[in-house]
Amino acid sequence: MTLAGRSLTRIADLSDEEIRSILDRASEYAAAPRDRMDELRGRIVAAAFFEPSTRTRLSFETAAHRLGARVIGFADGGSTSSVKGESLEDTTRVLAGYGDLLVLRHPEQGAAARAAAVSDVPVVNAGDGAGEHPTQTLLDLYTMRDNLGDLEGVRVAVMGDLRYGRTVHSLVPALHRLGADVVAVPAPGLGLPDDVAGHGGGVDEVPLGEAAASCDVLYVTRVQRERMSRQESAGGSGHLVVDGDLLRRSGSRAIVMHPLPRVDEISVDVDSLPSAKYFEQARNAVPVRMSVLSHILGASP
Repeated sequence: MTLAGRSLTRIADLSDEEIRSILDRASEYAAAPRDRMDELRGRIVAAAFFEPSTRTRLSFETAAHRLGARVIGFADGGSTSSVKGESLEDTTRVLAGYGDLLVLRHPEQGAAARAAAVSDVPVVNAGDGAGEHPTQTLLDLYTMRDNLGDLEGVRVAVMGDLRYGRTVHSLVPALHRLGADVVAVPAPGLGLPDDVAGHGGGVDEVPLGEAAASCDVLYVTRVQRERMSRQESAGGSGHLVVDGDLLRRSGSRAIVMHPLPRVDEISVDVDSLPSAKYFEQARNAVPVRMSVLSHILGASP
C-alpha cells in the first residue's frame, strides 16, 4: 500500500486501510515534538484557493511548514490569470511546474478531478463546490476516533444543509465503510443527494430531538447560501439549532462537531460544554493534513 504520488480528489480514492494509516500517522504527529519534523524539507506545496477559506488553507500551510516544506500560492482567484480567461487546466499545468503537490479549492464541483487529469504532480482536493472535501472527512474521522475509540457501531447524525454541504458528501460514505451507523437531520428542503443518501444501504431521516437523544455524534453544518440559486436563497430554507437546552432535555451524551464556520446553528452556550468538539476538530486539521502530505509525498515518519 502506498499513497506516494497519488492524487486525492474524493474519499473513494482511499481504501479503508489507507484511511486508517493516515489517521494513525496523524496521531503520531500530534504527539511528536514540533521542532523535529523536517521530512519534507526541500519540497514545495502549491496552494491554489479560488474560493474563500480560513481553516483549510491555513491548516494546510501550517502542516507543510511543520514538515519543513515551503508553500507558494494564492488565496484569491481574483488575483490570478483566471480573471483574464485562463482555464483551470492551464493554471494547473503551470502550478504543477512550480510545486511538488497542488492543494486546490475551487467553487466548481468536479474541479479537483479536472485538475488531477492534467497535472504532473498530485492534486489534493480542498473542497470543490458542492462536491466533496475528503481531507475534512479525514480530520472528522480522526476527531471521532480520538473521542470515541473505534468507529464500528458509532451512531452519527449529520445535520443541517446536507444538499450543498460538501463535507457530509465525503463523510457519510466514509462512515458507512468504517462500520458507523448514520442518520440524517436535514434542514427543510436540504436533504442528502440521492447518490449520497443511498450509500451503504440508505440513510434514515430522524427528528432533531431523537438524534440528540440516541446518537454518539451530532455533526452540524451551516446552510450554504452561497451555493443556492437566487430563488432558493430568497425563499429561505430555515435551519436547525443545537443549544444547551436541547442537549439537556434530550439527555444527550453526544459529542457536537461542526466543520466551521458556524453562523447560528450551534448556540454559543454549547461552547463551554465538555461535549463541544468543533474547535478541537479544527485543531486536528494540522496533524491530519501533515499525514496526508507525508503519505502523498512519500515521506516516512
